[in-house]
Amino acid sequence: MPSLKDLKTRIASVKSTRKITKAMQMVAAAKLRRAQEAAEQARPYTDRFNAVVAGLAASVGGSDAAPRLLKGTGADKVHLLVVMTAERGLCGGFNSTIVRLARARAAELLAQGKTIKILTVGKKGREQMRRDWSSYFVGHVDLSAVRRLGYTNAQSIARDVLARFEGGEFDVATIFYNKFQSVISQVPTATQIIPVSFEEGAAASALYDYEPSEEAILADLLPRGVATQLFAALLENAASEQGARMSAMDNATRNAGDMIDKLTIEFNRTRQAVITNELIEIISGAEAL
Repeated sequence: MPSLKDLKTRIASVKSTRKITKAMQMVAAAKLRRAQEAAEQARPYTDRFNAVVAGLAASVGGSDAAPRLLKGTGADKVHLLVVMTAERGLCGGFNSTIVRLARARAAELLAQGKTIKILTVGKKGREQMRRDWSSYFVGHVDLSAVRRLGYTNAQSIARDVLARFEGGEFDVATIFYNKFQSVISQVPTATQIIPVSFEEGAAASALYDYEPSEEAILADLLPRGVATQLFAALLENAASEQGARMSAMDNATRNAGDMIDKLTIEFNRTRQAVITNELIEIISGAEAL
């Protein structure tokens, strides 16, 4: 049985931990509000951009003049997996769910005889995948020094990915991230960004006349589209990370409170037992006299 001093020390330690988790929960809640607003404000632009590009792509069809980003390399052999996770932990299963989805896709592609390459964005995903998949790593993007995500961050990643595509390093690129739904719900998502793919019915319904040609416009818009998809994924990830951290720290605070209650009861029982033993010793000594 632990001594009263041990129990008292442990209660103080858990109380200190509860203060930290409560503070982290409040900080995550404040950051979540800004991150959620940024993610939600980016969605209409991204959807409309994709609709316009989808309309252009539909009009170009299988033309030989179609940009390479649209029609692809004509092969499906080498796949680049861009795994986007957080730079920090203490956010529940946020990072693990993304890595789990990426691992499943990587195993599936290897089983089909494909070649995979992995580009990681965020330290936590790289750490989790390092043991079994480090031989497939081709690059890493460190965003630990970035305090507020901007479009320039997505552009730098897009330039790296596009340079690898133009250099013939891969045929298909897919990004993995968490799409924000609510504080307690983040959906692991895989989106193909090269060659550009569109959801059914995504094309704009209006008819437009374009100058210059659709092929020329697509050649300019598609690289921007890759950066836009990456930026939207970064914003979704940022909101999901803070939501997951807020939920995890709330659970940790509640668990710390429950542990303090249990330890307090144990402390009181132990203290009562010590007092009872001392009284028994005093009475036994008095009777002996």
